[in-house]
Amino acid sequence: MGESVFTGMVTDSGELVVIAIQRSGEDLTDAVLAAGDVLLLRGPWQALDRNTADPNVVVVDAPQLIRRQAVPMGPRATTALVILAGMVVLLATGIVPAAVAALTAAAAMVLLRVLTVSQAHRSISWTTLILVGGMIPLSTAIQVSGAADVIANGLVAAVGTSSPYLLLFGIAVVTSVLGQLISNMATALILGPIAIAIATETGISPLPC
Repeated sequence: MGESVFTGMVTDSGELVVIAIQRSGEDLTDAVLAAGDVLLLRGPWQALDRNTADPNVVVVDAPQLIRRQAVPMGPRATTALVILAGMVVLLATGIVPAAVAALTAAAAMVLLRVLTVSQAHRSISWTTLILVGGMIPLSTAIQVSGAADVIANGLVAAVGTSSPYLLLFGIAVVTSVLGQLISNMATALILGPIAIAIATETGISPLPC
């Protein structure tokens, strides 16, 4: 703090370049640094690591995280892209169910040595998997027990049937609120049957245009 900097400036070590300066959301071309100022720096990874190790510096994007995003394509990248494209084709054409397409692509990634089995295991978000697995029976229960119809009737009664856009807005609000408490995927599993029940009751097609 207290040092004068400007965009394009090279630091005293000659290792880093100041690309941008921001203060309270406002971009600056030059400034005397104060607490809370944000600097965008460019330089070798080693120099960034050394300078961001200072306890007085709060790192927004750590160099090691950015380094992962900047890794060049490896020898198996082409294979991975081909597998991804194949999965997208299967999903778009509907030749096989979505679950089969995803599992086929995942198996191809391992069989073609893009990933090892241990790497594939580490990439799985077990928390999300368990949460979604637990929500599927709840979603089925909401639909089978008639709870979806009860909730749908309440929402229709509260919002009215004068405008389908108003109903859609009501569903969106409920989805947004519930999405703050649980994951987006779990929210979709819960509200899916309710949205279909609302569409059926009001005579609106639940299929997207």
